[in-house]
Amino acid sequence: MNPTLSKVAANLKRRTKIGVRASSLPAVWVMTDDQRLSDPESVLATLPRGTGLILRHYGAQTRAALAQRLATACRQRGLILLIAGDWRLAAKVGAAGVHLPEHMARQGLAPGGRLWRKHAQRLATTAAHNAAGLRRAQTLKASAVLLSPIFATASHPTHTPIGTTRAALLLRGLSTPAVALGGVTAASIKGLRSFAGIAGIGFAKKTD
Repeated sequence: MNPTLSKVAANLKRRTKIGVRASSLPAVWVMTDDQRLSDPESVLATLPRGTGLILRHYGAQTRAALAQRLATACRQRGLILLIAGDWRLAAKVGAAGVHLPEHMARQGLAPGGRLWRKHAQRLATTAAHNAAGLRRAQTLKASAVLLSPIFATASHPTHTPIGTTRAALLLRGLSTPAVALGGVTAASIKGLRSFAGIAGIGFAKKTD
């Protein structure tokens, strides 16, 4: 991982006005992707301790086995692993929590998932693309909400970026820590004063 990006993200987290809730969360979240980050295990060594890793790989036939290997490796390396879209798998492998894509956040965690989160003290993050998604995260008492796309991104080239000005307005009064997702770089991160962290796919590189 680019050390400059990691350092600036840490400074961003320290400046956030969210307070205690944000202080215990990773400043940087890496999202796995079937195409752009197909082998997440190969980049774990590039990630600083305390980095968050969200396993997506929704269609992978070997997803459960991959989740188990990542959970073991993340514990050894001091990384925070969340499993996207499947709290049962997260519980089975001992992950730090679950991430809910926006369509799943609309339904919320199932009763079993809520009990697991409460008693095991696990994290639950949600995805949001607008004000409704942000309100939903707050209602669900999410640990953090990933708002996207903040900038133009290769993952969703047809989506209109939210931009830093509009994002600041959307986040005004929000008590849930917000993480900026989409096109974030070491240069663009400086305009993200309303966020408690950043997320992306391209942060982890073998050559960094």
